[in-house]
Amino acid sequence: MKYDKENYKQVVDEYTPKNKILKNCVWAFIFGGIICLLGEIIKNIFVSGFNIPENDAGPMSSVVLIALSALFTGLGWYDKLGKVGGAGTVVPITGFANSVVSPALEYKREGLVLGTAANIFKLAGPVLVYGYLSAFIVGILSLIFG
Repeated sequence: MKYDKENYKQVVDEYTPKNKILKNCVWAFIFGGIICLLGEIIKNIFVSGFNIPENDAGPMSSVVLIALSALFTGLGWYDKLGKVGGAGTVVPITGFANSVVSPALEYKREGLVLGTAANIFKLAGPVLVYGYLSAFIVGILSLIFG
């Protein structure tokens, strides 16, 4: 069978996965919202249950979310959540924790120093660099325009 441009386009259209942007956006919104809701619940538990000031409970709830994300990554659950929740699991602080733990687990066979330690920030490194750069620029602009 000889392929011309029209036949080729039909074959490509037939095998190209259908775009599911709306569905993916809805799931990302739901999962991101659930993670944020969980953070608020944890914060309220710290404030109400342990009488911790609200200014201290916020960072503490972030630490708990990071620990849960690392645990879920180690157990292989975070990847399953990510397949359904998409960007909703990547954008919050839990996604950053996942991006640090994943390479650490992947390279642990190569040893503690040359495997885990050398590769732990492979995914998170660019996020840190651009985060620091953005904070620096905002700080300079704040200093100038005060």
